[in-house]
Amino acid sequence: MAARPEGTPCWVDAMFTDLEGAKSFYGDVLGWTFGESSSEYGNYTQAYAAGKAVAAVVPPMPGQEGVSQWCLYIASPDAAATATKIRDNGGEVLMGPMQVGDFGTMLLARDPSGVVFGVWQGGTHEGFEAPPEQPGAYCWAEVFTREPEKSDTFLPAVFGYSAKQMQDDNVDFRMYNLGKDTVLGRMRMTDEFPPEVPPYINVYFSVPNCDEAVEKATERGGVLRFGPMDTPFGRFAAISDPQGANFSVIDLTTTAGEMPRSTDV
Repeated sequence: MAARPEGTPCWVDAMFTDLEGAKSFYGDVLGWTFGESSSEYGNYTQAYAAGKAVAAVVPPMPGQEGVSQWCLYIASPDAAATATKIRDNGGEVLMGPMQVGDFGTMLLARDPSGVVFGVWQGGTHEGFEAPPEQPGAYCWAEVFTREPEKSDTFLPAVFGYSAKQMQDDNVDFRMYNLGKDTVLGRMRMTDEFPPEVPPYINVYFSVPNCDEAVEKATERGGVLRFGPMDTPFGRFAAISDPQGANFSVIDLTTTAGEMPRSTDV
């Protein structure tokens, strides 16, 4: 598998205090199975959809306990060079770059608007193995921020994105592109978001039936935050899992309405 182009979302993971609870929840809702925990790497445990790697879960290190959240990693051919670009453009490197055996090199960073994300320079582990349309696979992500102008300046400067702004008076939504491929979205957080909710990246996982996934999630203690809703991109819903991690599920095969218009910015 060829290395992913710089700026491409390539992996997601999350810390869970109750690791077995997380495995049970996501196994039920998304159909994931799990590999052996790697004690050498803090019991990092990969999740699989139909045998293909899609994500990972890990218990927090001592002192890192808190509300769980998914972290999106963005591909880089040179994590050290990306760390320099992050700092030069007003971002903050929180951890790394650090080499993870022969798997690759990672860092964690925060953009000037407060959004935390990861960077991954692939070695033997290049990232997602499952295509986005496969049930249980990662398929999309959106940066949620109260200061979109900061993210709109920072992320293209670091990762070389071009951008298009959606023409919609009701939402402030921007799409970041690599060439002709749209790889990431950006949404302005409105007053509908409680002030205690920090900026974050919302990740989407494919499901064969959105309503069934929501039903399973809520039965297992998840909280439905939004939807299910039909869109031109698919039928989706936003959920918080029992440990507080936000994510969305989307049925890419059930679409409704016309694609929104957008303009280059």
